[in-house]
Amino acid sequence: MSSNASTVDIKDGNGPLPRQIPYIIANEGCERFSFYGMRNILTPFLLSTLLLFIPAEYRTNEAKHVFHTFVIGVYFFPLLGGWLADRYFGKYNTVFWFSLIYVAGHACLAIFEHNINGFYFGLGLIAFGSGGIKPLVVAFVGDQFDQTNKNRARLVFDAFYWIINFGSFFASLLMPVLLRDYGPSVAFGIPGILMAIATLVFWMGRKKYVHVPPAAPNPDSFSSVARTALLARVAGQSRPGLMVAGVGAMVAVIALLAIPLYFDAGFVIAFCTALVVVLAFGCFGVSMQLDRAHGIHTAEAVEGVRSVLRILIVFALITPFWSLFDQKASTWIVQANAMNSPQLSLFGWDFTLLPAQMQAINPILVMLLIPLNNVVLYPLMRAIGINPTPLRRMGAGIALSGLSWIAVGAIQLNMDAGDKVSIFWQLLPYALLTLGEVLVSATGLEFAYSQAPKPMKGIILSFWYLGTTIGNLWVLIVNAGVKNDTVSGHIASTGLSESAFQMFFFAGFALVCAGLFALYATRYKMVDNYRKA
Repeated sequence: MSSNASTVDIKDGNGPLPRQIPYIIANEGCERFSFYGMRNILTPFLLSTLLLFIPAEYRTNEAKHVFHTFVIGVYFFPLLGGWLADRYFGKYNTVFWFSLIYVAGHACLAIFEHNINGFYFGLGLIAFGSGGIKPLVVAFVGDQFDQTNKNRARLVFDAFYWIINFGSFFASLLMPVLLRDYGPSVAFGIPGILMAIATLVFWMGRKKYVHVPPAAPNPDSFSSVARTALLARVAGQSRPGLMVAGVGAMVAVIALLAIPLYFDAGFVIAFCTALVVVLAFGCFGVSMQLDRAHGIHTAEAVEGVRSVLRILIVFALITPFWSLFDQKASTWIVQANAMNSPQLSLFGWDFTLLPAQMQAINPILVMLLIPLNNVVLYPLMRAIGINPTPLRRMGAGIALSGLSWIAVGAIQLNMDAGDKVSIFWQLLPYALLTLGEVLVSATGLEFAYSQAPKPMKGIILSFWYLGTTIGNLWVLIVNAGVKNDTVSGHIASTGLSESAFQMFFFAGFALVCAGLFALYATRYKMVDNYRKA
């Protein structure tokens, strides 16, 4: 009987959990401690130490600019890491070597605590290393599963996300204290040690992993099919898709040249704007002519490209969420700096919560909400006839992030009115934003892997992370926009402070996109792209 039951389990996708998973989970916990340990003290360090040479009235905007530029880099380099892994080195080798660059970046932060060029170089190395491995570890987890145990993958993706927040929680609590009491070299050095441990643990499991080899040059790859679709000629017909892509290329060049010249914005904003324009116009152009690739490429390859284009629309509609989420480490810390933090007592230990430590609320709530959702909320929803599909969860998460910013904006209104506001009022927006994060981010990892065609999993996860780059681009654009006299004059006419206006603006941005996401979700057809046993 046990043999029959086992056969049923395997056929149903409920086979045993891969024994190599603990190495990947432990690696991720240490790596996330290292990343969030340095990221969560970056804004306080910039404001209190590195940017003291900047006049006080400009220091906050510059700190936010540096922080979000760094985040843009972190989530841009997955494109490079995914491409190298898929085409040349495989996921394991790419993760290992990028991890060593990551460790070197941490070392630079600890060494160059008072040298702005050395410190920024370290941030660049971390962005390069962290970004390079970011999509691959997730895809590497998915590679350990096949059709016999694919149903275990959702639990492992949840555990993967849980361990991320386990590391983030302790980093958020400890690093601000270490920065205050022991200085930047110790506070940035400890995350470097944790990243070195993460690399060692990942290396120790090398003989147990399933290693999916990089794809050989494929005449039916995404780029090949897209290029054919744009360039293919049909007698008696024009090439409107190619024209659209060409217009996009011209607009991108204009943006790259004009934005730094005529607007108060730097190269990062110009480059990312140009990238978004090229992707948007290019993908739309390919979709207009995709059927022309039939006969030149296999039907499976053409439908794979069509699937990727549909996934990218989902990713694009999620970008406003990242605009709101990543500002908890910049805008929300700046707000907390101006709030009252009452003294607390725990087991006879008196302490005052530091503004940066409020970020610990996010990971501890994630660790509670993931099992609560799986054990209580989702089964309850199914029992009453509501199926919590991935798209429904992500759409609800975007809307909740908008509500969190309405809450934080209301707090700002009271502060602007001169009220003394306790830092604990931020608990409500943190709770709303965290619930939104669980519904968007944890679900999105599983969605991205399951929907991606086999040869494109690394790249499609890179596009998932590129959504965070675009989300942080919106933040830089808004921050640059409020420096414009016309915009600042309009904000003043509303009676709101600049901070409050931006908070409500971002809330509205997210809520509008949540509505658009819900509309698109009704048309999206889910697929199953887990590999066969």
